[in-house]
Amino acid sequence: MRYAIGLPTVGPFGDARALLDLAVAAERHGWDGVHLWDHVLYHEPGWPVTSPTVVAAAIAAATTRVRILLTVAVPRRQVQEVAQDTAAIDALSGRRLTLVATLGSMDREYTEFGLDPGLRARGREMDLRLDRLQDLWRSAGAPPVPIWCGAFWPRTAGLRRAARFDGAMPIFEDQRSAPVPVAGVEGCAAFVPGKDLALEGFTDGPADADRLAPYATAGVTWWIEALGWWRGDLSAAAARVAAGPPRR
Repeated sequence: MRYAIGLPTVGPFGDARALLDLAVAAERHGWDGVHLWDHVLYHEPGWPVTSPTVVAAAIAAATTRVRILLTVAVPRRQVQEVAQDTAAIDALSGRRLTLVATLGSMDREYTEFGLDPGLRARGREMDLRLDRLQDLWRSAGAPPVPIWCGAFWPRTAGLRRAARFDGAMPIFEDQRSAPVPVAGVEGCAAFVPGKDLALEGFTDGPADADRLAPYATAGVTWWIEALGWWRGDLSAAAARVAAGPPRR
């Protein structure tokens, strides 16, 4: 199993410089990756929302080892811009980018910009744009970027999509406040055998490594240590990063 820090890009974490500092610290303290959210709006009025694409590019230039796990809500973005940006970040980082393709979690991020928020419409656009994205990489002579697909267990559409690509990053009900059931992880893993499976959760530090062993047995290949305002401020996040991954 490999270990990444998971960074929101909104609210107290909607600060590109602060996110870059956390990513650089993650590399220094032995983490394997950095995961970035993708939003253009958020639920709390007045909260800042920063660009994950810009932050990913900064991380690519400032680090040498950590993998950049960049979430992109593909159905609400122009596919030609996604292709160009991801190819550039992947090249800048020395082939350390993974694209985490999601439908997005907020209807307002569609409706307020004239887009259809329906899940079926988003799913259709996701499939069309992922195919087009790969065509654009090929036509530009860019190496393909690994693609993970988001999912929401126990729904299976996202996992069936993920089976076509390189991995899956499912989310679970209440995973910010309670451990994810191993049975649910096993259910997800059945859709993506032999591929990456990322699970987001929370630990206090290396001493929690044994608690993650059942997830590794169930098929999890990446643990995403979820950092965010619900766990504390940026100083608390920096302290958790400095404590290191929950690695045996």
